[in-house]
Amino acid sequence: MPAAVKLNICAIASEVVPLAKTGGLADVASALSRQLTAGGHDVRLFVPFYRQIARDRLNATRVESLLGMQITTGREEYTIDIWRANLPGSLTPVYLVESDALYARASLYTNDPDEHRRFLVLTRAALECCRRMNFRPHIVHSHDWHAAIAPLWLRSNYKADPVFAGTKSVLTIHNIGYQGEFTSANVADLDLAGDAYLLHQDDLRAGKINALKNGILHASCVTTVSPTYAQEITTPRYGMGMQDALAARGSDVRGILNGVDYEEWDPRRDRYLPIHFGAHDLTPKAELKRNFLLRQNMKAGTGRVPLFGIVSRLTSQKGFDLLTDTLPKLLSTHDVRVAVVGTGDANYESFFSRLAAKHAGRGWFFAGYDESLAHWIEGASDLFLMPSLYEPCGLNQMYSLRYGTIPVVRRTGGLADSVQHFDPATGTGTGIVFNDFDTAAMQWALDMAMQWYQQPALWERIVQNAMRMDFSWETQCNEYLKLFAGLLQLDAAALIKGNPPQKAAG
Repeated sequence: MPAAVKLNICAIASEVVPLAKTGGLADVASALSRQLTAGGHDVRLFVPFYRQIARDRLNATRVESLLGMQITTGREEYTIDIWRANLPGSLTPVYLVESDALYARASLYTNDPDEHRRFLVLTRAALECCRRMNFRPHIVHSHDWHAAIAPLWLRSNYKADPVFAGTKSVLTIHNIGYQGEFTSANVADLDLAGDAYLLHQDDLRAGKINALKNGILHASCVTTVSPTYAQEITTPRYGMGMQDALAARGSDVRGILNGVDYEEWDPRRDRYLPIHFGAHDLTPKAELKRNFLLRQNMKAGTGRVPLFGIVSRLTSQKGFDLLTDTLPKLLSTHDVRVAVVGTGDANYESFFSRLAAKHAGRGWFFAGYDESLAHWIEGASDLFLMPSLYEPCGLNQMYSLRYGTIPVVRRTGGLADSVQHFDPATGTGTGIVFNDFDTAAMQWALDMAMQWYQQPALWERIVQNAMRMDFSWETQCNEYLKLFAGLLQLDAAALIKGNPPQKAAG
């Protein structure tokens, strides 16, 4: 066996669970970093120290050698401090970049004119901290547009810095719809001097700078969060203007399906649920469902009454236009329950609010995000609706599988890679998958769900199939290590072997 090799990895993300979260990016940045650390690799994760982060619950200390760092972007100079803590329940160090001028705002993300600077400073701070700590990363891993300038800077400002000699850059696109575009009038904020020619010149002439596109151009490798999405985003339908830049990278664009943190998402030990269950005994799941309905003042009903769940950002991407006709029809023609947790576009919030009011006792809507409610819906529901227009990866469908909550999904992105349409003839498959993005296809999927749910033995088979699926981060992390090994020309087996897993602190 080859000797174990330890990697130094500088990871940069705009959010991370459990400190700050708006979407799946936070889950992935946290879980991947934890898993790499458990494998013996030295991961240092950099995130903003937002005002929203509960400081009293975080045992963070200021890093004395990194106090009062001066970061300049164009004509603006920011003084930042760096705090260090471990991600709760792990040994992974997280470095929090503190600047009240940038991160003490009402929300994690804004439409403020300096939005691009907020994340340029985060990225620059991460690289400067590596220099000051003499931490020589083998990999700089940038998550989404917020850190996408790092590959460009490694080829310009830091190209002669010995700390980054041999460093490879990996850019992971979690959602190509968010690109971090700003006006070229702010080109000085990038501090490129004579290396400005490395920017995408057509964009520059058009008066814009697209952070994500420049990351795609300069990263050693671009990954996205599912194999199908990696193919989709090289096409005009899904590429959102990035398809040519991605297609030009050829085999340097890879898809690695996200993993699931089964320490956090497992019905056998879910800390948010008072009743636990597993595939060997689903009776407690039925009791959990009754408990949930009672808590939300919903009627339990008689016989087999399915509960459909949704936990989501309420945006057009998530395919809710397909539900505006079909869901009211379902509630009007069948004895079903629908529970929705989400926040987002006003029209969708209004739709679900009106639906719940019209079908009081059978429909329920919580406007916002609540981690406890998210776990309750995954655990208590019979089916989970994800009719996405596009879905880079998605995590809720994989959570649902583990909880025996059958996903109803459209065949796109990570949904296509993680949910297999059930075939009654063979007894194989884990969910209900439809192809076309139209109301007829959505109606077909809901009709299929109702038909199969009313057949207890068949439904039991689907549930058992679903709960056997394994999307653990241990497996998916190895795919990243194989990628890193290829970039660094190392033996992948030596990276994957790593060091013995470390016991999490706390």
